[in-house]
Amino acid sequence: MLSRLSTLYELQLLDDQLDELEELRGDLPIAVNDLKSLIQGLQDQIKDKEDQKAESLEKRQENEDEIERLNENLKKFKAQLYQVRNNKEYDALTKEIDHCEAEVEKLTNENAALEELVEKIKIEVEEIKPQLDTKNEELAVKEDELKKIIKANEREEAKLKDKRDKLAEKVRKPDYNTYMRIRKAKGGKGIVTLIRGACSGCHNVIPPQRQLEVKANKRLFTCESCGRLIISPDIAEEVEKNS
Repeated sequence: MLSRLSTLYELQLLDDQLDELEELRGDLPIAVNDLKSLIQGLQDQIKDKEDQKAESLEKRQENEDEIERLNENLKKFKAQLYQVRNNKEYDALTKEIDHCEAEVEKLTNENAALEELVEKIKIEVEEIKPQLDTKNEELAVKEDELKKIIKANEREEAKLKDKRDKLAEKVRKPDYNTYMRIRKAKGGKGIVTLIRGACSGCHNVIPPQRQLEVKANKRLFTCESCGRLIISPDIAEEVEKNS
């Protein structure tokens, strides 16, 4: 049982060291991820607007082609007016002419609106681009800072992780799962020591009978107040001395 308790506490000490290295990075990892998300959002905005602009230009060209076709028909229909032989033919031609002119007017107005939309999109894109450039510059700075911190500690971190992986293999799976669950819930501290009759995690006093049971080192106990695993100071001192 001593070995079981000692291994768990040694695992906590290694995790403490890894947590300290993680803390050196501060908020940089979160800041980097936030900037990447923001940049992606700005890039998506630009892409959506560029797609909208391309669709508008394509529609405008289609309208121009249709206007050209309608104008050709108008010339043809107006020329035919001089060749009509009766009112029925005249009415049919004027109806076609009116329809073509109405379509030309509608498409011309639509193209004017499309032109305004394209110009508006261009302005909007030009307003977004400086924001994107600024955020890319910020990202480059923060990524560089983060890389420097990671580089400075990568050997130590790799060594600690390797040691931790090997140690974790020695821990019973139920013990490991319990430790990790408590560690996650309690801000990194899954196992603590008994100090002057109190839990070193939450500082609440442990009942005298439970203190004796903890110091006997015969099984795993948890603090009734905070729920952390708790071990005797003797084990903690021995492990820290040999670490």
